[in-house]
Amino acid sequence: MTFLASQRSWLLDPGLLKLVHQCRRLIYTEFGVKLHLTEEHLEQQLADYARKTRSSQLARTWTTLTEQVPQLRDVEPEQEPRPERSKRIYRGQVVG
Repeated sequence: MTFLASQRSWLLDPGLLKLVHQCRRLIYTEFGVKLHLTEEHLEQQLADYARKTRSSQLARTWTTLTEQVPQLRDVEPEQEPRPERSKRIYRGQVVG
């Protein structure tokens, strides 16, 4: 936990914390997902939702945050599993 706290020392800056809260609020509004500051992969989740968003305000807020916290630029997007090709079923039997 100490390691995680040392990585997130930038959250102690009130201006940066305000930007994170704004991102969280916009993510909740658009996606219905409530992110918590204590989550292990908070930075990655913020980055993922900022990439998926249709909200220009969320994209701008994330860009502002990454400009002020350079280590957030290095956050890798989470690999989404490819959806398997769905099998067609007819009367309980798989159809070609």
